[in-house]
Amino acid sequence: MLSRINKIYHEFPRLFWVVVGVSFIDRVGGTLLFPFFALYITQKFSVGMTQAGILLGISSFFGLIGSTIGGALTDKFGRKQLILFGLVFSAISTLTFGLVTELNILYPLMAFVGLLSSVAHPAHDAMIADILPENKRQEGFGILRVVGNLSWMIGPTIGGFLADINFFYLFVIDAVVSCVVAAIIFRLIPETKPEPHAHAESESFLQTVIGYRVVLKDLAFMAFIVAGILMLLVYQQMYNSLSVYLRDNHSIDPSGYGFLMTVSAITVVLFQFWVSRVIKYRPPFLMMAIGTVFYMIGFALFGVVTTYVLFMLNIVIITIGEMIVVPTSQTIAANFAPEAMRGRYMAMFGLSWAIPSVVGAGAAGYILDNYNPNLLWYAGGAICGLSVLAYYVLHLRLGARKQFIPVQEEAVPFPAAD
Repeated sequence: MLSRINKIYHEFPRLFWVVVGVSFIDRVGGTLLFPFFALYITQKFSVGMTQAGILLGISSFFGLIGSTIGGALTDKFGRKQLILFGLVFSAISTLTFGLVTELNILYPLMAFVGLLSSVAHPAHDAMIADILPENKRQEGFGILRVVGNLSWMIGPTIGGFLADINFFYLFVIDAVVSCVVAAIIFRLIPETKPEPHAHAESESFLQTVIGYRVVLKDLAFMAFIVAGILMLLVYQQMYNSLSVYLRDNHSIDPSGYGFLMTVSAITVVLFQFWVSRVIKYRPPFLMMAIGTVFYMIGFALFGVVTTYVLFMLNIVIITIGEMIVVPTSQTIAANFAPEAMRGRYMAMFGLSWAIPSVVGAGAAGYILDNYNPNLLWYAGGAICGLSVLAYYVLHLRLGARKQFIPVQEEAVPFPAAD
């Protein structure tokens, strides 16, 4: 085992492992708070899940704008400065959320924080793409998944315990962790933005923003984004609506929900790297379709099962899909992107997460508050089914190709079926 770990360690650049370590620390802080934020809003301000969903949707809507700007800033000015800004701003905004006592203040605050906190998101993914060669990205993203889920083994369990005592403790710890991570990145991680080629012309920031038209013309990439939006509308409910659903319909408290997230994390830690190696040479869009089938089954079953043990089984089913989908989707996005446009491609990839956040939590809250709550999970299964079909069509159109020719001046056309 030790020799295998040592072999894996030497397969990747040292800088990658520094980023992995920093990512672990940052995610422990985030997982203390993030899964319980909807619970915090509904409990502290005595509102339903519809209201909480609207607030989360406001944050995500402005996050769309922030991420789009951040993608252009990443390509123009680099990764490190934006990441540092994001961490410091996260610490300040997190404490502010914990101190707010009036619901009306949350509306403009969610908009402001959503806008600025999303600016740094494309820089994180672009940095990983800078560090790792193409043939190591899928395994590299898999390793980051393992490390991220190690944090889920720690964060939600502690967070659920602290939430039962006082939610404010979660905000304080997350803010402190963000400051510690910013200090480590400032000291240990250099800028990774590739140097422009000697013949490359300098462009203004406006020209960098206009460069998004190249991304939008990449029809194969945009079809991939649409399929992801459908799938993530459902997947995100595990972190938004599920905790409230379990509390209100099955009397499962925050610590019980936190343990479910820990079960998911343990599954990833044990099996993610093996799964990444197994699927590495398989057709990527076919893998996305298969992974989404697990989502379809797992989420639909939330509307059927009623015991805690079966909820745990559902989480394991979803996590199997997650181990296939997440590193594969990140690899596909990174491989589509040409070197000079990584920030903008990763920003557009981020929209597949952000757009579901805008509408998903609010729509789910409306269903939970006004209809049979099980309807949310039946609808989720159906939407995942549509995503499976979309990914399978992409597989048929793109064939078994794993590598993608980067866009330069014009977009890659949507290829015909072989």
